[in-house]
Amino acid sequence: MLLGGELAESAGGGWIDSVNPATEDYIGKVPRATTDDVERAVAAAEKAQRRWGDLSVARRSEYLLNLCDAILARADEILSVEVADSGNPITAMKNDIVGAVNDVKYFAGLGYEVKGESMPATVPKNFHFTVREPSGVVGRILSFNHPIYLAISGMAAPLVAGNSVILKPSEHTSLSASILAEIASEILPPGVLSILTGDFEAGNALVRHPRVKRLSFVGSVATGMAIQRAAAEVAVKHVSLELGGKNPFIAFPDAPLDKVAAAAVAAMNFSWQGQSCSSTGRLFLHDSIYDEVVERILAAIGTIRIGDPFDPATQMGAINSKPHLTRIRGHIEAAQSDGARLLAGGSRPAGTQFEKGYWCAPTVFGDVQQGMRIAREEVFGPVLSALRWTDVDDVLEQANCLQYGLTGVIWTNDITSAMSAVRKLQAGHVWVNGVNAPARGMPYGGYKNSGVGREHGMEELLSYTEEKAVNIMLP
Repeated sequence: MLLGGELAESAGGGWIDSVNPATEDYIGKVPRATTDDVERAVAAAEKAQRRWGDLSVARRSEYLLNLCDAILARADEILSVEVADSGNPITAMKNDIVGAVNDVKYFAGLGYEVKGESMPATVPKNFHFTVREPSGVVGRILSFNHPIYLAISGMAAPLVAGNSVILKPSEHTSLSASILAEIASEILPPGVLSILTGDFEAGNALVRHPRVKRLSFVGSVATGMAIQRAAAEVAVKHVSLELGGKNPFIAFPDAPLDKVAAAAVAAMNFSWQGQSCSSTGRLFLHDSIYDEVVERILAAIGTIRIGDPFDPATQMGAINSKPHLTRIRGHIEAAQSDGARLLAGGSRPAGTQFEKGYWCAPTVFGDVQQGMRIAREEVFGPVLSALRWTDVDDVLEQANCLQYGLTGVIWTNDITSAMSAVRKLQAGHVWVNGVNAPARGMPYGGYKNSGVGREHGMEELLSYTEEKAVNIMLP
């Protein structure tokens, strides 16, 4: 772990073993941080933040750009560890590292936009303006699906804004964060960034620490709600949450069939085994194109190359952990019990190479009704549900009827239909005639129980500041 600028073991001496999801082989271990470790990290972060916040924006940005260079210098090592620890394919993982570094560079360039405003004076000679100051110590708790991306990109905005940061990676994928700890210990001032590997004890202690007033979490709705409750028991905190989704993809009758089928497969993020909060697991196809699009999807699904995550040709790897695979299988069984028709997948891929490891073939269900559990509950796995629709008002009502509201896709050549659907769709991030193509600086976050707050844009940077109003009355 990285604690106070030093690489450290847990105060309690505990460890968490890491297992390769593709082989079930032991590959390493990370310290199991304790409540005492969190206390030490907060004390070091408070001390470091005062000095870090006093640095110029240019100097803080320089530190972060140097960190980017050091990360890229060890990118191959990080990549190897990340693939073994996560089960994600190596080709996709390369983009995560580069994307994370680019996020840091983006925020490093935005530092001078952390500024206040002036207001017209109600009395002549008076001055009224605002300034933005760092929140202080920031805690960020990360999900297992994009480990190194979330770790690197997650520290960018709060550090640029002048905060110190304590990262708590998922206990299922912490190995790459340990390498990041080594790199940061040589670049950043002591205490500015702490990385604590651990499980519930460390996460709970960070959430409940009264002097960590700003928290961010990426993960499930249930855990996000638990974090809100726990944080509120000890202090009034600013908590941002990027949570799950059961995202709709709505294809209108005029949509080009080949493009819709290809986009539906791409939007399921099979390159991450479907383990992505943005995956569009509910595919609403107009009745007039349903059969033809489903046929094309099944053909495309059949060509996905599943296998060794270290093989550059692999397009889909292993599910991250045994408990998560069990959970996905439970959803598949529930879908069949509810009457959904299994069209593809649903079990381990065939072959001796898949006898060990946590594998699930790309799965497609047809004849799905919105009342079924498979259409209402987030799977967070490689499971796509196809639903028919005929009435546009009805399909939009179905799209919006869940607790989730993270992303959505609209596909039509009619601009009126597209814009009407965009206005009515209750989601924080919507694509029209495209999928998975984020624009730099676009805010990302959800409606309803899919979260609160926005990341990846100016809104995220400002969210790590406190706004102070200053009123000067001249004599």
